[in-house]
Amino acid sequence: QVQLVESGGGLVQAGDSLRLSCAASGLTFSSYAMGWFRQAPGKEREFVAVISSRGGRSYYTDSVKGRFTISRDNAKNTVYLQMNSLKPEDTAVYYCAGDRNYVSSSYDYWGQGTQVTVSS
Repeated sequence: QVQLVESGGGLVQAGDSLRLSCAASGLTFSSYAMGWFRQAPGKEREFVAVISSRGGRSYYTDSVKGRFTISRDNAKNTVYLQMNSLKPEDTAVYYCAGDRNYVSSSYDYWGQGTQVTVSS
């Protein structure tokens, strides 16, 4: 059974940093591209970042470029999202997801999410 478990969320002030982690089990982690998504209250879930299976490629939505960094450690079956210079508009539930394809419109596996709240 595949499990993706996010951690690292919390309540921070604008300008602070957080690092989210997503631990994966039950899948060949190094064969999967991993993405981060977020869903703010009253809004649809949106793409944040993706990293290729071996970590050589990554892509970000425009609103987080230069502030967020996605990375992975295949030896630990974990993907990370380093979030710097956080803004109130980054407040959302953050989800990690995995798919065999780097470019995907429908990810195979999803975590339960971790709440990030940024106060002004």
